[in-house]
Amino acid sequence: MTMVAILSGAGISTDSGIPDYRGPDGVWTRDPEAEKLATYEHYMKDPAIRRRAWRVRLEGPVLRAEPNAAHRAIAAFERTGNPVRVITQNVDGLHQIAGLSERKVLELHGSARSVVCTGCHARSSMSDALDRVRAGEDDPGCLSCGAVLKSATVMFGQRLDPVVLGEAMSIAKATEVFIAVGTSLQVQPAASLAGIAAEHGARLIIVNAQPTPYDAVADELVREPIGTALPKILGRYA
Repeated sequence: MTMVAILSGAGISTDSGIPDYRGPDGVWTRDPEAEKLATYEHYMKDPAIRRRAWRVRLEGPVLRAEPNAAHRAIAAFERTGNPVRVITQNVDGLHQIAGLSERKVLELHGSARSVVCTGCHARSSMSDALDRVRAGEDDPGCLSCGAVLKSATVMFGQRLDPVVLGEAMSIAKATEVFIAVGTSLQVQPAASLAGIAAEHGARLIIVNAQPTPYDAVADELVREPIGTALPKILGRYA
């Protein structure tokens, strides 16, 4: 069996109703100011940014989204016994909801389904925090120490977990096929995984509507919709 690693970005979840960030109609393309909501310095310094971030979490599609054909195809690929690891830049948890084993998913940028205290580092569920927002708290603090709460995601200005990143690099070096799907391959160090895989002999397949900085080293470029392209690609290695 062929070892397959998949790096998934925001584009894999657009069919689930979650917009991407940097595409032609992306969240940050349409509203560059929205990027501040995901920037640690702005979030920590500006209560207005935090209040807007909580409204976006409450009203946004992430926690209501359902897996789409691409998520389901990866989960089905694993269920049939194929060796696969998913390294995701996404924070929506849709790979796991689709049925992919938790142990097969590396969440490089954390999870939007939990919150973490910036003071005592206690973690709790996002749904509980949003219940407090619905009840009238526009910037809920930690119930244990009162410090600022944030989603358990890696914001701009924060470092990735070195253990998670190290495991991702090991996967990229060892895999036989590396599929970068729905990612602009612009955010480092996640984007470098595609280059690492190619340097170590993996077949690099990029499935993305727009060009990426790694297109020149790819063995295959796929521009067709992810929901139809990815099941066909995985079918070759089943």
